[in-house]
Amino acid sequence: MQSGSHLRMSGIYIHIPFCKQACHYCDFHFSTHTGYQEQMLEAMRHELVQRSAYLPAGSNVQTVYFGGGTPSLLSPTSIETLLDTIYRHFPMDLKELTLEANPDDLSKEKLQAYRSMGIDRLSIGIQSFQEPILRFYNRAHTAEESYRVLDTARDGGFQKLSIDLMYGFPAPDHTHWRLDLETALKMDPGHISSYCLTVEPKTALGRWSKAGKFLPAEEEFVAEQFEMLQNAMETAGYIQYEISNFGREGMFAVHNTNYWKGIPYLGIGPSAHSFDGINRGHNIANNGQYLKAMASGEQVFELDVLSLQDRANEYILTALRTIWGVDLHHFEKTYGLNLPKERLKEIRWMKEHGWLAASDKFLRLTKNGKLLADSIAEKLFI
Repeated sequence: MQSGSHLRMSGIYIHIPFCKQACHYCDFHFSTHTGYQEQMLEAMRHELVQRSAYLPAGSNVQTVYFGGGTPSLLSPTSIETLLDTIYRHFPMDLKELTLEANPDDLSKEKLQAYRSMGIDRLSIGIQSFQEPILRFYNRAHTAEESYRVLDTARDGGFQKLSIDLMYGFPAPDHTHWRLDLETALKMDPGHISSYCLTVEPKTALGRWSKAGKFLPAEEEFVAEQFEMLQNAMETAGYIQYEISNFGREGMFAVHNTNYWKGIPYLGIGPSAHSFDGINRGHNIANNGQYLKAMASGEQVFELDVLSLQDRANEYILTALRTIWGVDLHHFEKTYGLNLPKERLKEIRWMKEHGWLAASDKFLRLTKNGKLLADSIAEKLFI
């Protein structure tokens, strides 16, 4: 999964910490107060300049990804000023420029502006095509906007499209999920990211769950929906190249694939994470503190030093989630351990259960093993 040539690639992630409203399940860092938006953008431009030497020497930026929050909430001019700063201060060999967007933000005028500044991929947060579910999630867009958005994006010149879908909504049966899958595949975006609805403590769902006002779906129900997802995608010709990501050939997300392959990236903005190829780090996850620190010249970035064991286990956890699996030669060369020898019993046991496929070169999860990805990875940790 990793070779010396990868060190010549890198990526930049820009975290836009603003949203119109708070989705009831979301625990990403954002604020619905946008009065200081210009101040924030200026601070982020300054951080780009300040940290322009973070990425490994000699590496070219291959991907730029605007995430959040809701990047499509910003004006195209604001996005363009951030891009201009990147182009001025980083060596570029751009292969993919992604912007996360909500359906209600994508007007023809915005799409035209995005295309003119070089954005070539949209990741659209649909989550569901069912109006009652969207209202329960407190999404800002409607089901009608979900249905229209891909046609609007294609009319605007975008061919590289991805949509987000969420499964695990508690319901009497799988009718809603089956309809969402059928609708998504009929629209055929080329790439679909699908995540399970989870209850995070600091969200509205978390508070409702604690108060007994919300009961999450049973594990078996959620597992059935994951299997429905896998089967529907496989039938439609989509490849599950990562546990939560499905794409047609040639439509895999380059930026996210580079994450999983251990390629360095720089994260800009409040709460953004970075990886220099050896160690990780994260920015202050507070808009006010981030602005104050940037204004006073203080450090917004906190380094997370990883031991060799940390790095090895992180590689196992991440690589197993992908279609490429754990490269055993790379593992031994990088971490000095022969994983099949170290975990002989565990690997044999998981192969017998049909969860793991193993060869002399790779360890990969089977289709059934993908239901148990995290627990399987833990059994392989060194």
